[in-house]
Amino acid sequence: MNFTFIFNSILLGVGLAMDAFSVSLANGLNEPKIKKKKQLVMAGIMGTFQGFMPLIGWFCVHTIATYFKSFKKLIPWIAMILLCYIGLKMLLDGIKPVKEESEKVTSLSGIVVQGIATSIDALSVGFTISDDPLIMAIVTCFIIGITTFFISWFGVIIGRKFGMRYSSGASMFGGVILIAIGIHIFMG
Repeated sequence: MNFTFIFNSILLGVGLAMDAFSVSLANGLNEPKIKKKKQLVMAGIMGTFQGFMPLIGWFCVHTIATYFKSFKKLIPWIAMILLCYIGLKMLLDGIKPVKEESEKVTSLSGIVVQGIATSIDALSVGFTISDDPLIMAIVTCFIIGITTFFISWFGVIIGRKFGMRYSSGASMFGGVILIAIGIHIFMG
């Protein structure tokens, strides 16, 4: 573990957290008087799911790779395709006009569903860290989770203060980061 490892883990966290950031902005706008405790719970749920999903992906790759050695050759392709797909989707979502939702989505169950939905793409990061030993994968996932926590919390605060005008830019920025990481892994 060195500076590059930590920096790359933070970049992964930033790229993956942009969906959670956008959702947190919407939640802040939707519930402008949200209490600090609920903000922290929301950010904690987002960070937990974002940090846990890559670990699931890592275990899936190692389970599959153990039984199918040839699958390992496909990992860079799969990672690039998934990250580029997700990144392009985020870019397109950032370009489309945002539809406002009037119903409250900040109940605990609503936040859990949001946490799952925004972290599905993080599963593919398990492919990108599959060459790392388990302890390094766990550290990467922890850094991703912590990064997402702070970005989500910041998103709620901004959403409360300024509204949705920054959410599409955040989604586009996250998309660009994921595409760049996908291409980097493939070229790797």
